[in-house]
Amino acid sequence: MNICVFLSAADLDDRYTRPARDFAGLIGKGGHTLVWGGSDSGLMKVVADGVQEAGGRLVGVSVDFLSAKARPGADEMVIARDLAERKKLLLEKADAVVILVGGTGTLDEATEILELKKHGRTDKPVVLLNTAGFWDGLKEQFQRMDAEGFLPRPLAELMCFADEPAEAMAYLEKSLADR
Repeated sequence: MNICVFLSAADLDDRYTRPARDFAGLIGKGGHTLVWGGSDSGLMKVVADGVQEAGGRLVGVSVDFLSAKARPGADEMVIARDLAERKKLLLEKADAVVILVGGTGTLDEATEILELKKHGRTDKPVVLLNTAGFWDGLKEQFQRMDAEGFLPRPLAELMCFADEPAEAMAYLEKSLADR
């Protein structure tokens, strides 16, 4: 399975890096491929290192203005012209999407995949890994959108919320097995 992971390239403390590393190990040990933003810094590096160390493949999609930060030694590295093309390529190369902690770029990527699912433009499983309650506010907002009729499909059809890496991987594996 090619798993696209949206996440930060910032250096973060252990409450975020440990679960990200754990999820990376599950990707690699499962024989899966990480599809990610291609950066060799911060949390992106932590996840890429963990996948590679556990025997998984790395497919990076960087962007022209960040190409100097692209990870050397990835199994595949594509350099997109701009952020819009990067998102498009990341999603094209993925069978599933997992959203880890991140900033505005990660939030942008998360809402884009949900918008595509909402309109039936993709059926890829999406998991928001809510490490240390990082996404609690966003989860609450999505639940309010669902409860008040702003979503044309139930939230549960758009994404899964997981608190632990193993829960996220189990959801992906079940979702793809049920297809």
